[in-house]
Amino acid sequence: MSVSTAGVVARPGISPPARAPVTKKKRLPDLRRWLSPIGLVVLWQVASSAGVLPEDKLASPLTVFGTAWELVLDGQLVDAFLVSLGRVAIGFAIGAVIGSALGLVSGLSRWGERLLDPPVQMLRTLPHLGLIPLFILWFGIGEEPKLALVAAGVAFPLYLNLHAGIRQTDPALLDAARVLGYTRFERVAHVVLPSAVPQTLVGLRIALGTAWLSLIVGEQVNADAGIGYLINNAREFLRTDIVVVGLLVYALLGLTTDALVRALEKKVLRWRAR
Repeated sequence: MSVSTAGVVARPGISPPARAPVTKKKRLPDLRRWLSPIGLVVLWQVASSAGVLPEDKLASPLTVFGTAWELVLDGQLVDAFLVSLGRVAIGFAIGAVIGSALGLVSGLSRWGERLLDPPVQMLRTLPHLGLIPLFILWFGIGEEPKLALVAAGVAFPLYLNLHAGIRQTDPALLDAARVLGYTRFERVAHVVLPSAVPQTLVGLRIALGTAWLSLIVGEQVNADAGIGYLINNAREFLRTDIVVVGLLVYALLGLTTDALVRALEKKVLRWRAR
């Protein structure tokens, strides 16, 4: 009786063991990142309770949270939040259109770069927060100088990063596209612009941070509504708790918008993780 080496036959009625399904482990958020912020808040509260930080200099965290809740209940904080958010949205849209248009023209055209890049680089070196007096002379003391300030803070980071992303396109990819018979428009649409997306998203994150910084300064100029107006009124009455609440709202808005861009970056650039 010979033994077959071709394979092993399973016994009747006995099925081979099934493979366990492969499940991807979900990454849990790293809670260690919250240790230092929580520690600072606890230290702040301890210093306030011990009298090291007087209330007239810096309100305690418990006082700040209580004041924030009161402002939410009476609607002041919500109304100010909506006004400031609207200003940033409009200013960001204007700056994004200007910065993207200049970046595309300068990045895709040699003549565009020669004509546009020098004046943009000169204007970029100016501290745009120092343009407030000029904006007031041009646009008055209404909403226009605030929107112009935000737009200026957004336009330059977007221009620089979009221009750099276009110029850093891999020449080998462009040569391959030419060999495949792509037209100039197709090379731009399918090679150049997708290659510029990572750098442009970096510029978007920088632009959003600068937009909130510009708004903080802009709302100190004759504002009659918004978070800045709330802070200015609180300063007149030495209400450090309301001042801190306004600053925390600015910080939370900045962190939220940055987190949204980071989520967009992960979705758009998911191919890089493969």
